[in-house]
Amino acid sequence: MAEKQKIMIVDDDTNIAELISLYLMKECFETLIVNDGEEAIEKFKEFKPNLILLDLMLPGIDGYEVCREVRKVSQIPIIMLSAKGEVFDKVLGLELGADDYIIKPFDSKELVARVKAVLRRQQPCVPAPQEEEEQGDFVKYTELVINQTNYSVVYGGEVIDMPPKELELLYFLAKHPNQVFTREQLLDHIWGYEYIGDTRTVDVHIKRLREKIKDRANWSLATVWGIGYKFEVRK
Repeated sequence: MAEKQKIMIVDDDTNIAELISLYLMKECFETLIVNDGEEAIEKFKEFKPNLILLDLMLPGIDGYEVCREVRKVSQIPIIMLSAKGEVFDKVLGLELGADDYIIKPFDSKELVARVKAVLRRQQPCVPAPQEEEEQGDFVKYTELVINQTNYSVVYGGEVIDMPPKELELLYFLAKHPNQVFTREQLLDHIWGYEYIGDTRTVDVHIKRLREKIKDRANWSLATVWGIGYKFEVRK
């Protein structure tokens, strides 16, 4: 029997946390409820979850700080939960390494769907054989292979640990070399309608990609000032 995937729910509202846990257990997930930030950091080490649902407003250490601490040691998916809907809060969460952001109140089916989607796309950081990494839907450039079928990125011969949205953004740009896309177009293609207007989301992800993927002589992740971005290929 396959081992259940584990979700850690970090929320100081016990009623909401228990409701989320109930939804997830019905989908055969194992859950752990934690009510404050300090306990979340401790339980993370013991429970070893596959994904964290993280409320922002927590007593003591807030969700942002929990995210920072987890990201120091792990790239497991983090979905932030918050009653706040301001662009600033979403962008800050993404800058700190969150994979998704859900506004309360949320639909239970949407929450479960997002959890499943993030887990489905999350890949273990294990090098793949050359013949496997180039199967399926992929693009290849000098020292770079981006595979959207198995959600892997091989750069300079090494597997790069990359959250799903970063990979999808890089893949989309690389699949359309030298084509310029506005931030709004990228939001629409990668994130969908709910992120329209949050153009800094794209900037945050481009910044994170550039920290992991450095330009080469014949290709680069280029900014087109006043417009957006492109994957520039030079002969």
